[in-house]
Amino acid sequence: MARPQATPESPGSRALVVDLIRSAGPISRVELTTATGLTQPAISLIVRKLLDDEVIVEAGTVPSTGGKPRRLLDINRRARHGVGIQLGFESVTLVATDTNGGVVARERLPGVGDDEPAGVIERLAESMRAFMTAADIPTASVQGVAVVLPGPMRPDPDTVIEAPTLPHWREVALRSAFEAALHMPVLVDNDASAAALGEFWSRGVSRYSSFACVYIGSGIGAGVVADGALFRGSSSNAAELGHITVDLAGPACFCGNVGCLEVIAAPRVVVAKALAEQNLARTLELDERATVAQNWEVLSRAAVEGQPLAAALVTESARAVAGAVLTLANLFDLDEVVLSGPGVATAGSIFVREVRAAMGRAFARNAHPTAVELSINPTDSAAIGAAALTLQGQLAPGHGPALRFAGP
Repeated sequence: MARPQATPESPGSRALVVDLIRSAGPISRVELTTATGLTQPAISLIVRKLLDDEVIVEAGTVPSTGGKPRRLLDINRRARHGVGIQLGFESVTLVATDTNGGVVARERLPGVGDDEPAGVIERLAESMRAFMTAADIPTASVQGVAVVLPGPMRPDPDTVIEAPTLPHWREVALRSAFEAALHMPVLVDNDASAAALGEFWSRGVSRYSSFACVYIGSGIGAGVVADGALFRGSSSNAAELGHITVDLAGPACFCGNVGCLEVIAAPRVVVAKALAEQNLARTLELDERATVAQNWEVLSRAAVEGQPLAAALVTESARAVAGAVLTLANLFDLDEVVLSGPGVATAGSIFVREVRAAMGRAFARNAHPTAVELSINPTDSAAIGAAALTLQGQLAPGHGPALRFAGP
């Protein structure tokens, strides 16, 4: 990807330098000058401000062939904390990370279920305060919280248009409600988009890579990062992989389309097929009263262990996902794809295998490879990504939405 032109006055210059230190650090000022195309005085000015803000630290020296040894710069892991909340029907996850995206605290709480939003938000506000106290996270190091959940968003005023797995969360002005309860700035975003940014941030991916994360929970989503920032589209609803049509004669989807990947291959659909196979359901002791996540875990484990029918069902899902990911790779000319989400926590090896095989048919396969990897922490990746959203807004302004308190 071509490198953008940068000047010391441009809003993206600080973001550019932060991204390079994050992904390539420890790195010297000389190397930053070469990598960014900025002048040495401009780099010195930006670095001095970042040091004053305690965003970066000096991290040793490298020998010099002449003159003073070059001082290395690295991200200050303790400069800020990112805090994220992932809302789900079955569970809610709270995560706090350091500046580099490393998890410093995590808590899983009962999910949203059929509860009304107002009661859930009040409960979570109390849990968040207790969480930060127990984790000994200074309030001053947290400038805000990000809340992520599935479903299309209306970016202003961060309204959830419809969350298909959360029955009462339609047309909810989530940002203002959480800000009133937490008394701090709040960002609201899609869980798959957040997971993409979290993987990009914590893996130290270069800003010059075209990067995507495919997120499989009860549904299927994706996020794309280009030039160090999430590709959002006109309404922050870009890269809805689950709503690519994969079967023109397929069933209707809640989104209004037909034959979407999500209604063909999502875990809830595959679990329904498994429950309909009476012999398989009896053999694996699948339970219609259990949650989708519980049955999917049993089915995934059986597939990985080689149970023929379970393996066939999960592999069929993985191949459908792989075909859609191939389309995504062709559209964005991707360098790297990471598979994440609770849906691949157990069956990840099957999904990675199928997606890697599909990349062998990518349009640009003779120009460059497309790496396919599994998330290190697939279950919590959306919550970690939520924390990364707050960090990027603080440390690399210009890459995404800033934390601004809209409350009283």
